[in-house]
Amino acid sequence: MQIAIFGIENGGLNLVANLFVMGLVVVWLALIVWTYLDARRRIEDPVLVACATAASLFPYIGTFVYSILRPPEFLDDARERELEIRAAELRVRQLAELSCPNCRYPVEKNFLRCPRCQRRLKDPCESCAKPVDPRWAVCPYCETALPGARQQKQPRQPQRKGTRPPQRQPARRAETGQRPAERPASPPTSR
Repeated sequence: MQIAIFGIENGGLNLVANLFVMGLVVVWLALIVWTYLDARRRIEDPVLVACATAASLFPYIGTFVYSILRPPEFLDDARERELEIRAAELRVRQLAELSCPNCRYPVEKNFLRCPRCQRRLKDPCESCAKPVDPRWAVCPYCETALPGARQQKQPRQPQRKGTRPPQRQPARRAETGQRPAERPASPPTSR
């Protein structure tokens, strides 16, 4: 004897009603699987994925609520967007570094002068004529020593003729009470 759903005694209508209910159950189970798979692609926390899947156990309503509250983008899309933002920031930083310090006009790394304000950006190497930074001591292309770097490194003050540079005083040892060793006096020179 067939089970009569909704009180239908007719065999054909009963079959249609049974197929309709079975279709609703299959769609409900498919929505549970869809909710689980979608939550895994959108949510990092496994506890929240389990909660979303458990909410979809309420027929149709749980999946509907999940589809309203779910994150708007996939995790892979969010990671890709973050990488694009970092790449854009790096590009902006590189453009800022490759701009004229005077007028901020974009310049290439081998420019000697700014095309807009004519400010000198780099000096040409005396040997190979390639642009080198004024702070460099050696040309990286031809290994020629650059004269400008030596002058900037060691600025010397002019000394008077016949005077000695001041000597360092030996450190005193206050903790032990010892005196630094005395130097022998140099004999006076007669002129």
